[in-house]
Amino acid sequence: MVETKKIAIVVSEGTFDKGMMSMMIANTAASMGMEVHIFHTFFGLNLLKKSKSPKLAGMFRLFTGSFVKKMKKIGVDNYSEQMKMALDLGVNIYACNTTLALLGVKKEDMYDGVKILGAAGFLDIAVDADSTMFIG
Repeated sequence: MVETKKIAIVVSEGTFDKGMMSMMIANTAASMGMEVHIFHTFFGLNLLKKSKSPKLAGMFRLFTGSFVKKMKKIGVDNYSEQMKMALDLGVNIYACNTTLALLGVKKEDMYDGVKILGAAGFLDIAVDADSTMFIG
């Protein structure tokens, strides 16, 4: 019997590059049959808002659109499409319960399918993961 590999990812920043990194890793892992869990905390929570389109950080913010166009040319979907793909592939995406309260974000502001979880709940998942990644 082959055991399913489990990966846990923590995302703590809400910029385009951090969001795309987490989605591309998660979607690749899920496509390979891995169990994937992503925990968004602090400003990483902004990546879960369906009304937001993440931007590159700092002065690179101005180049986000051209970067997205270049990605499309090589066949890489934009962030919202990556998020939808992750949810369709069964990636477990969590919003930090404490950060939701801290930033005043409501469940209805987020993509459908995002789960709410506290740090202790995520730690229960992460401690059993084969790999843990921090993006942020």
